[in-house]
Amino acid sequence: MGEDTDTRKINHSFLRDHSYVTEADIISTVEFNHTGELLATGDKGGRVVIFQREPESKNAPHSQGEYDVYSTFQSHEPEFDYLKSLEIEEKINKIKWLPQQNAAHSLLSTNDKTIKLWKITERDKRPEGYNLKDEEGKLKDLSTVTSLQVPVLKPMDLMVEVSPRRVFANGHTYHINSISVNSDCETYMSADDLRINLWHLAVTDRSFNIVDIKPANMEDLTEVITASEFHPHHCNLFVYSSSKGSLRLCDMRAAALCDKHSKLFEEPEDPSNRSFFSEIISSVSDVKFSHSGRHMLTRDYLTVKVWDLNMEARPIETYQVHDYLRSKLCSLYENDCIFDKFECAWNGSDSVIMTGAYNNFFRMFDRHTKRDVTLEASRENSKPRAVLKPRRVCVGGKRRRDDISVDSLDFTKKILHTAWHPAENIIAIAATNNLYIFQDKVSSEVH
Repeated sequence: MGEDTDTRKINHSFLRDHSYVTEADIISTVEFNHTGELLATGDKGGRVVIFQREPESKNAPHSQGEYDVYSTFQSHEPEFDYLKSLEIEEKINKIKWLPQQNAAHSLLSTNDKTIKLWKITERDKRPEGYNLKDEEGKLKDLSTVTSLQVPVLKPMDLMVEVSPRRVFANGHTYHINSISVNSDCETYMSADDLRINLWHLAVTDRSFNIVDIKPANMEDLTEVITASEFHPHHCNLFVYSSSKGSLRLCDMRAAALCDKHSKLFEEPEDPSNRSFFSEIISSVSDVKFSHSGRHMLTRDYLTVKVWDLNMEARPIETYQVHDYLRSKLCSLYENDCIFDKFECAWNGSDSVIMTGAYNNFFRMFDRHTKRDVTLEASRENSKPRAVLKPRRVCVGGKRRRDDISVDSLDFTKKILHTAWHPAENIIAIAATNNLYIFQDKVSSEVH
């Protein structure tokens, strides 16, 4: 950050054919696994693409490997609910990796209604010399088998196999907006607009409802659940955010149904800033625990906030993402952009936070130096090893040469989904149908 910010460079970018973009190609979620060696993206077409980081080359042992496509598979298909006469989109809302227990990798993917557990395995050997089968795999006539042979494993080209292990269906009446794997590695939760369910990874036919905010009369509904996440270390704690801008920390040891929260994190509204749009822009679109588990990061329409688990009254830090849009809320309401749900991410040491904006811009805030930077994910700077230049949005008055006017921002280009490598300064940015992977040049020279 700071002086070193413009030394960020592109490590790799996965660019699809830009001349023809279909709705199905738009990336809807990005997630690194726990080591950062694998990166998964989901799109609106129900596909999951997994990227693997290349191992360090022998010629340059300290060089950082790039991410290449490892496996692609169709996770969800479009469905139709005949009882409600509703189409269920195949769009992947969220992907979560499970901590690796053996040689195989596992991930959860969900659309609006159904969560699936996938297992990813590698095969580079095949058995040969069957006694009861011929080379084509057909059973031999047992009368022709006169001698026994010992089967042997022969090397073959590496094959990545993705197989569905579990399907968790019929758990939600409303659209699933988030899933989170518990630190006990046995359970996970899924949240929709009004309820949060707790699942066991081995049990598909039942889940436990741990939060239910549905009122007896739906006309009394004042808020909905927007996101939820388990604490990274304490398996009994989880947080969920609401469309009213509040966070509720719940403890599953207190009661089976966590409708009564342990802590409520809410910032009192400044009456002088009250407007027609106040409630819409205060809705929390994402919440993330820090790696240490001490803080929470939230994103609403205009800001990112850092909360201390020991202080409920107000956030300890507030960063303006694009305050220049405050005067444009009326037009953003008319074109529905005001309802965009931006995500946020911590770096591995919890010292820098990142979130997206419009015009393919994304923002980074250094919590220690209080410096911030605006960077752009675009095709113009997508050449490998290209250096990213900080961008600046000009509201009025004097303009520098590279400044961009707030009136010329492209609101169709938005960075909603971002992810940060758990240990290194590598970030993944989803820009419509393109995935950009940026890496800090400084860290690559140190390693």
